[in-house]
Amino acid sequence: MPPARQFPQLAVSAAIFRDGKILLVRRARPPGKGLHSLPGGRIEFGETVAGALHREVAEETGLTIEIIGLVGWREVMPTRPGDGHYIVMSFAARWITGDPILNDELDAFSWVAPELPGELRLTEGLQTIIDSARRLVGV
Repeated sequence: MPPARQFPQLAVSAAIFRDGKILLVRRARPPGKGLHSLPGGRIEFGETVAGALHREVAEETGLTIEIIGLVGWREVMPTRPGDGHYIVMSFAARWITGDPILNDELDAFSWVAPELPGELRLTEGLQTIIDSARRLVGV
C-alpha cells in the first residue's frame, strides 16, 4: 500500500434510489474493507464534482444516474499509519439505466430499504446520509 498523502483528499459518494430502494455496496479493500457503503471515490485534479460522481458510479457499478443534490458530508480521519484523510461529499441520486456490475473495489451489492437492516456493517454516518437523501428524493 502506498504511503498516505499528507493532505486531505476530496471524494464523492452517491445514495442511489431505484423503486424505493437504495444501492449499498461492500468495500473489497481499504479504506472501509468489508463495510457496506455508497459507491463513490476521489475527485481527480481538474474534474468537476458532478463529473467525478458520474465517473465513480459508472466505474464502480456500471450505472447511469441523475444527481438530485448534496445531502451531507463526512470526514474520515487517519487512524493508523498509512491511512488517508478524506472529506466525502454525499449526493442523492436516482437510478437511470444499467444493472450493477462491480469493479474490483467492491465485492457485493444489494438494493435495500432505506431503513437499513441492523446486521449490516456500515461506514460511519451512513444512515444519516441515507435519511437526508431519502427526504430530498421524496422516497
